[in-house]
Amino acid sequence: MVTINFTSALKRFYPDLKSVKMDAKTVADVLQNLDETYNGMTDFLVDEHGILRDHINIFIGDKLIEDREKLSDNIHENDEILIFQALSGG
Repeated sequence: MVTINFTSALKRFYPDLKSVKMDAKTVADVLQNLDETYNGMTDFLVDEHGILRDHINIFIGDKLIEDREKLSDNIHENDEILIFQALSGG
């Protein structure tokens, strides 16, 4: 199983957000499974074409995913995934 972690910035949209463990082979699997736990999360993370939104980054361990379009990056058992919402302001 992989562990999915989130930055605290996402808690304003999902107040009950906490780390999740799941079986997944790709980033696309993760997002599909997350939507079952946190209804509507996939729509927040990807656009209408299924491409990761510009303000979202996903790390597998300490490496940023490479495929933001098909989300095909492979995930291995015991990997830790971090879903990160970029913040801006001035």
